[in-house]
Amino acid sequence: MKKSPNVNIEIYKRLLVYVKPHRNLFFISIIGFLLYSSTQPLFASLIQQIIDTLQSSSREKMMYLPLFFSGLVVVRGVGNYLGNYFLAKVSLNVIHTLRCQIFDKYTQLPTEHFDANNSGHMISRITHNVNQVAQATTNAVRKVVQEGLTALGLLVYLFYTNWLLSLVFLVVAPIIALLVNYVSKRLRTLSKRIQDSIGDMTHITSELVNGHRIVRSYGGEAYERQRFLESSLDNRRQSLKSTTTEAIHNQGMQLIIAVALAFLMYMALFFMEQSSVGTFVGYLTAAFLLPRPIRQLSDANSDIQKGIVAAESLFQVLDEASETDAGQYETQHCQGALVIQNLSFHYASSTEMTLKNITVNAEPGQIIALVGASGGGKSTLVNLVSRFYPCAAGQIFLDGVDINEYKLSNLRRQIALVNQHVTLFNDTIANNIAYGALASASRAEITAAATDAYAMEFINQLPNGLDTEIGENGVKLSGGQRQRLALARALLKNAPVLILDEATSALDTESERYIQTALQKVMRNRTTLVIAHRLSTIENADVILVMEQGRIIERGSHQQLLAQQGAYARLHAMQFKHTSDASEVKSTAQYLT
Repeated sequence: MKKSPNVNIEIYKRLLVYVKPHRNLFFISIIGFLLYSSTQPLFASLIQQIIDTLQSSSREKMMYLPLFFSGLVVVRGVGNYLGNYFLAKVSLNVIHTLRCQIFDKYTQLPTEHFDANNSGHMISRITHNVNQVAQATTNAVRKVVQEGLTALGLLVYLFYTNWLLSLVFLVVAPIIALLVNYVSKRLRTLSKRIQDSIGDMTHITSELVNGHRIVRSYGGEAYERQRFLESSLDNRRQSLKSTTTEAIHNQGMQLIIAVALAFLMYMALFFMEQSSVGTFVGYLTAAFLLPRPIRQLSDANSDIQKGIVAAESLFQVLDEASETDAGQYETQHCQGALVIQNLSFHYASSTEMTLKNITVNAEPGQIIALVGASGGGKSTLVNLVSRFYPCAAGQIFLDGVDINEYKLSNLRRQIALVNQHVTLFNDTIANNIAYGALASASRAEITAAATDAYAMEFINQLPNGLDTEIGENGVKLSGGQRQRLALARALLKNAPVLILDEATSALDTESERYIQTALQKVMRNRTTLVIAHRLSTIENADVILVMEQGRIIERGSHQQLLAQQGAYARLHAMQFKHTSDASEVKSTAQYLT
């Protein structure tokens, strides 16, 4: 849908708000550009004075004209420096402010936003789009002010010298306006395509960097190269169209002005017969200086159109509603009584209910296990407990208080989350354990948590111990080691509610032995929600919930569910039909006893 001119003006006015805090610097730059611009018509006047002096019998002015010329050069240089330097400071401040605002907004957006937008486009907003906006709010303004004032000064000089001849510029003005209007629309369309292609390239590159092992293992190099090639070709194609549009626009405008100047020159030969040679040459000099600032104004328009498109994408993010956080209730440390009543839910992208009338009652310190086939709604249920998504129907209570009544940060302080896919940061082990709100933890507390998670066993073997850098997402560690760091983080948090989402499903036997031992300490005296595919790990859970297509179809203890000979018994039989060593199966469940 095409945006109306008024909408584009409103977007640009909103952009200029970011310049307002730096208006003093901007004002100094404007003064500099005024000084710079005032020299252009004065140069034309200087040429007139030089020629008239040469033809005059009096040569008194010859002593002052070189000084006048030198003074113009100095004023022009000072004005150019002041204008560009202080505007550059404004530009960098605007870039910094916008980037920080967008990043801050990313930390506040709901999970649904991240589900609906790929990472490449989100990253390109902070990099490419912000730069485009800065061009529109600062460099474009520089061209408009500097070259606009220059053009205005030259026109004033021309009309002052001979207003009748100068009316020719009023004739070509509507033609130029129509050309600018068409090109503006074209550039906005192409700029949107260019931004999309840059987002695609960023996304493809991000996927390759994060998934390079899978790419190489499955021979996906050629496929990824082709994906990037097509995206880059699209970017090149759209960029070339944009450059071509700008080039044709500039040349078209220059042609129109050239025709006007040719006509002006022709008419000047007739209507300026009585003028002095100096006045005639000065008039034509000013006229021929006019195309350059007009061309620069055209370039400024291009920057503004690109900036408007980029700004629109940024404002869409800034205008997105943040996570709902209307709750006011806070508690230092809850007991962990978790009640889920008649809970139903569907994702924003779907009308089909993912959860249907779920009811669960967990007493403080109880272990509730969720089992069932993938897609049954287990992860969705625990995500709702953490309020990553809003409930469509039903309620969740923590210690008798609806979780929506909790202040969001306080609610999440009561919950520790350990996923199958551990998220670690390119930092030291200590900073990964004491992450975020845990950063104030002492070294002794960090060491104690790592010890309880059986992580110090491998940490002590690393060259710098807890101060060892582990690479992006802990790439230098094994899966079991990463999982133990996640458990250490959960132990340090010491939250009354613990969520384990497939925490042991992808581990080898030795790593699982360490994790299971660590889990005994992690789950002690905590209300725990365990999502597990390995049924051997949840046999001693207080309650096992069997989920299928968003419903709880069975609930009870391990022995009760086996006795029912239902879905749980079938799942159990399928997992252990090839197992002959019953004692080994029993040992893998000891961490729950």
